[in-house]
Formats: sequence, C-alpha cells, structure tokens
Amino acid sequence: MTQRGFFITFEGPDGSGKSQQLVELAGFLSQKGYPVFSTREPGGTGIGDKIRLILFDLGNTEMHPRTEILLFQASRAQHVEQIILPSLENGQIVLCDRFADSTLAYQGYGHQVDLQRLRMVVEFATGGLQPDLTLLLDVDVEVGLCRRAKGGQWNRLDAYELAFHQRVRQGYLEMARLEPGRWEVVDASQTFEDVQQAIRNLVLERLQG
Repeated sequence: MTQRGFFITFEGPDGSGKSQQLVELAGFLSQKGYPVFSTREPGGTGIGDKIRLILFDLGNTEMHPRTEILLFQASRAQHVEQIILPSLENGQIVLCDRFADSTLAYQGYGHQVDLQRLRMVVEFATGGLQPDLTLLLDVDVEVGLCRRAKGGQWNRLDAYELAFHQRVRQGYLEMARLEPGRWEVVDASQTFEDVQQAIRNLVLERLQG
C-alpha cells in the first residue's frame, strides 16, 4: 500500500447487497492488519446526513432532478473535504458505499440528464477525486428491488418506475465497460459468501499489486 492510502467505492443497483458486503470486507481487511475507514453516500458527515434525509424522504415526490443532483453534490463536497481526503492522507483504505458514479448512473442515465454537463458538476463537488477501485455489484433490477422491499428500506429513489432502474443498471455496465482499469464487475446474484469471496480476491489483488 502506498502512503496515500487506497480509495475503494461500492456501486450497484438498489438491492445489490453492496452495503452489507462493504461491512464484511471492512472486517476482513481489519483482521489482515490494514487500516480501514468505512463511510457512505449520501451522508458520511453531520451535514450530509441531514441532506440524506431530504433526498430519501418518500414525501418529497415533487423534487426536480436538478434539485436532486445539487443536493447529492452538496453532501459529496462536504464528505470529500471533511472525511475522505483526510482519511486517505492518513494512509487509510477508505471504503465508500456509493460515490460520484452513482450520480452518473442515477441522475445521468436514470433521469437522462446530459452526461457532459453532469460530469462538470460532479468534478466540482469531488475536486477531481476518483476511486482507485470501483466494485460494481450487478444484479437484475427486479430482483434487487424485491430485496429492497423485503428489507423494509424503501426510499424515494427506490419508488421510481422500473424503466428508470433499468437505465441505471445499464448505465453502470456501460461505465464499467468504458473504464475497465478502475471498475470490477461482481455478479451479485450469487450467495452472499460467494460475492464476498470474489470481492476479497479483487481487493487483495489490487492492494498487494
């Protein structure tokens, strides 16, 4: 590991299981002696957590996509400056449940907002920070949404039409195809244990390489 640390993000359609897989990976890496810091988006800071409540509130159905985009970026900007960059500078492995690629997938491909304009806003919010490794936990949209509903974690974005979520998934796969050096795609329809083992193998290969 370099002195700077290592930035790993977990992405995927809703219900892909990425949040639980991140927790499991964090424990595994800690046992291996790696300095690990786990966080999530939107949120990760006091300010970000307040914005998260607004974004996910099922009552905010009138929210315009541009409003949604800017709220996500406000949370992200605070997160990068207050949490992520200082942790990387301390040499930690930062595991983040969603990051900038979520905006491109959900608001770009999902809402069909112009990707070039969206990337400019994201670039401003992140200060140009990019993950060293992005793990895409890919799962069929209907399977993922069924998992979400059973888990009782339904939010405003989950409630979008099925076609929206299908565009999100295809957007993720397209981004992974265009940038294979950063992305690794994991079949999240496998058992939890098999998915976790695949993730561990990919992460250790990058850290030790």
